[in-house]
Amino acid sequence: MQQLLTGARIFTGDRFLDNTALVIDDDTIFSLPENDNVVQDFPEASRINLNGGILAPGFIDLQVNGGGGAFFTNDPSVQALRTMLDGHRPTGTTSMLPTLISNTRPTHQAGVKAVRDAQDQGYKGILGVHIEGPFFDLDKRGAHNADYIRPLDQGDLDWLTDINDTRVMLTLAPEHTQAGQIRQLTEAGIIVCAGHTNAHYQQVTQAIKEGLSGFTHLFNAMRPQTGREPGVVGAALDSADTWCGIICDNHHVHPASVRVALNAKTPGKVYLVTDAMSTVGSDTKSFTIYGEEIFEKDGALVNAEGRLAGSAIGMIDAVRIAYRDMNVPLEESLRMASLYPAEYLKMDQTLGRIASNYRADLVHFNEQFNVTATWVAGSMQSHLPAEQ
Repeated sequence: MQQLLTGARIFTGDRFLDNTALVIDDDTIFSLPENDNVVQDFPEASRINLNGGILAPGFIDLQVNGGGGAFFTNDPSVQALRTMLDGHRPTGTTSMLPTLISNTRPTHQAGVKAVRDAQDQGYKGILGVHIEGPFFDLDKRGAHNADYIRPLDQGDLDWLTDINDTRVMLTLAPEHTQAGQIRQLTEAGIIVCAGHTNAHYQQVTQAIKEGLSGFTHLFNAMRPQTGREPGVVGAALDSADTWCGIICDNHHVHPASVRVALNAKTPGKVYLVTDAMSTVGSDTKSFTIYGEEIFEKDGALVNAEGRLAGSAIGMIDAVRIAYRDMNVPLEESLRMASLYPAEYLKMDQTLGRIASNYRADLVHFNEQFNVTATWVAGSMQSHLPAEQ
């Protein structure tokens, strides 16, 4: 069955198109015809007038701890993944890497199994899994429980490198790995990122030589840059081919720091993440991890010590904040939320753009940055209030 979407300005991932419609055929984008005579050209299509606003590629979030009231590490199940997808979809997220924070190996193994099962059951929005920890530096652990922080051992390498049926992103502190371990991980297809790390510049550059390719929530929980010691931040900004995730919520990173990163980094290598917790898409504004209550305060999530513990935003919020508060052009803000994460996952031949033969993952939002509808593999969901 075909859908004919009209009435919106379309951002393709490369540029804006006016006077253009979008035709979806089943789960795939069929064409982008001009509006003239489009109804006559597709008489059998179900027509949807979007009444203005912007139609863009669906957002891809590579760091999602929870949503809709579910927290994946606490409940590594298919049901939790379904709840997270439902909780984030009204914020424009059409696909994600559900994220497991530092915990036991059996908990992480259960999470990977849940991701496999969800994908086997046809959950198109689950692209793989992000395992964040526990191979961290204690001083940079943030809200991760110190009891779980430990070095990477052979047992970890064995089970991680044996995962060959789903995408895996692994965040670790490179200074706490042994020579060759990062190479072993990346050669097995794992995307290795630096995070919660106190590494020196040279340690990071050596890890990059072994295949480390990304930096998790840039600026947060990592050795900062100084004039004499570039640190993790300096290594991230100095390396042309690596990727950086960044949390634009006006709490984790100052707007000026975002602009500095974008000016310093190779164009197209910085992408938006939410690092969202279970409160996103839920009426409950507190939750428990490691037996400790995390609560929302002034728009941020903090623990009893006042440490940031993830964010309270969805992807449309990150796009809006990047555009309005950090002066990132709207086109670039949208690419940071869709095209660039797709490129990092090497999925940019099917996701991250609006073009023929791409999967029909779409988000429509209005001038107030309210999401009005999303499509996942062509399946539409309205997010308008019931009275509308």
